[in-house]
Amino acid sequence: MDQRGPDQYTLRAAVKDARNAEAEFDNACAWLEAAMNGPMAPLAAEVWVFDETLRHVLLVRHRWRGWVPPGGRVEPGESPREAARRELLEESGLSADLLEVPAAVTVRSYRRDWSVTLGLSYGAVVHRSLRLTEESGQPVAWVPLSQDWDGVFPEDRPRIREYAKQLSRRAGAVGT
Repeated sequence: MDQRGPDQYTLRAAVKDARNAEAEFDNACAWLEAAMNGPMAPLAAEVWVFDETLRHVLLVRHRWRGWVPPGGRVEPGESPREAARRELLEESGLSADLLEVPAAVTVRSYRRDWSVTLGLSYGAVVHRSLRLTEESGQPVAWVPLSQDWDGVFPEDRPRIREYAKQLSRRAGAVGT
């Protein structure tokens, strides 16, 4: 993995979204502030995509991470939000509007031999009837939120479920 750190545009966008995220895990904002003072690993972005009923999440079967939300590395000159949209399109064939406020920010290593990095998660709601197109060797599927899935980040399951509940409560409040 290329270990060049993010450029200033990417870093400013990441800081803004990290501070605005609905949920912060792993003391991610403090980690980001400290990481900005030295060499920094690339950033990551993903999308927590839900169907219109908010009962299914879209997951990609990654080679070594198992079932995970669509996502990947933020490229130089790209904001984390732009990277999330790009990765969603590449891995699922879906082009979706991301919700305005990022869903979560976390710190993790995506592989044992890679350094720890900041990951931003964005939310999206799409119709389950949209055609999915998987990236080569990475199946994509709608998974019921009530079902457990095998993935390298088991702590994501309750986080994603809680975010779906929040979206559902907001949708109910808007509809009343």
